[in-house]
Amino acid sequence: MKIAIASDHAGFDLKEELVRFLQDKGHQVANMGPLDKNRVDYPDFAVRACERLKSGEAQRVVLVCGSGIGMAISANKVSGCRAAVIHNEWEGEMCRRHNDANVACFGARSMGPEIVQRSLLAFLAAEFEGGRHAERVAKMNRLDGSARE
Repeated sequence: MKIAIASDHAGFDLKEELVRFLQDKGHQVANMGPLDKNRVDYPDFAVRACERLKSGEAQRVVLVCGSGIGMAISANKVSGCRAAVIHNEWEGEMCRRHNDANVACFGARSMGPEIVQRSLLAFLAAEFEGGRHAERVAKMNRLDGSARE
């Protein structure tokens, strides 16, 4: 899978671990930065990664900041992105199955790398169920203009 990944300074170390983890699992990973631990603004990097999704250069996005919340809010401002803050494997799976989430956000200050890795694998493995969830996702897409009418 083609995955774009980004963080802020608080999520830098975890992001770097996830880049290696995803590559070891055979994924193509585009590291959208930052490239060091200097202070940065998370919206800049969230948008940079989400633009890859929007253009089709990535199939999923992974974002990491201190809590995951700022990245998720920023990502959800990008048309076509459906970001979820994920805390465990069940949330990783269900945000895909029911909400067709395409952006996984994690909090480096609230979660250890092992649970993030397991949650991320659940996110990447799960497929959207469609069915009764499809109209809800279509309604969300109409909110940001990304609906394909």
